[in-house]
Amino acid sequence: MSLLSSAIGVIGMQTVSAVSAVIVGADRLGNIPDLLKGHNIAITHHISGRDPSHQKKTLNLPSGTELVILLTDFLGHNVMKAFRQAAQRSGIKVVACRRSVCSMQQALENCGLCQGVPGACPKDGVQQAVISGPTSRRHQSVTHH
Repeated sequence: MSLLSSAIGVIGMQTVSAVSAVIVGADRLGNIPDLLKGHNIAITHHISGRDPSHQKKTLNLPSGTELVILLTDFLGHNVMKAFRQAAQRSGIKVVACRRSVCSMQQALENCGLCQGVPGACPKDGVQQAVISGPTSRRHQSVTHH
């Protein structure tokens, strides 16, 4: 390979950094990390939400967090509220869904965060999407900044 062709290859390559996510809820994540990796989302922290301090109104998210994923079937209302408020204060996107690969996939597609194409996650635009399950949808809200 010539120097020119290797330089063109480096220039033509595009590196897309993964979206840093904090997952809140559940003790075990099962296959969810594999699904998120396929959507270019890296789990930086997993918080079970069991600690009573997670209900504080002045909760701070880890620095560098770009997305908060709430696993609603394993969280109390006060914990969800605290993490939503912390994300809102920091301007961080929130996705809420049940702890299943199908529900997570549906939530990512419905909120527009990942359209089923690896590396297609936008870094801005979506605030939250709430999906109650694969068949019963209570409400869904998507807010653009």
